Amino acid sequence: MAAQCPSREVLKHMTSRWGVLVLIALQNGTHRFGELRRLIGGVSERMLAQTLQWLESDGLVDRVAFHVVPPHVEYSLTPLGQEAAEKVSALADWIEIRLPSILEAKREKI
Repeated sequence: MAAQCPSREVLKHMTSRWGVLVLIALQNGTHRFGELRRLIGGVSERMLAQTLQWLESDGLVDRVAFHVVPPHVEYSLTPLGQEAAEKVSALADWIEIRLPSILEAKREKI
């Protein structure tokens, strides 16, 4: 809970809107950038690139660049990333299951 704790930065990367979705998308295996962008509806190229860089720097995503023309880059989860993806997937699954109750609670507040 300390303001200067380095875990806050990692938490921000993992639980950001796009961080969660990238981790979940990569749970099923390796993907290229374009594939990830198509899988994750609504993410801009810039935000996807930034999110992948954050998750890579945190040791959660592995980036492999193949030196061919045109350039070919693949992203996958590291073992640490796989563990993190399982955690955020559980939260995402809970939200999906409880969404009707959440939406009902929102309507009651209006």
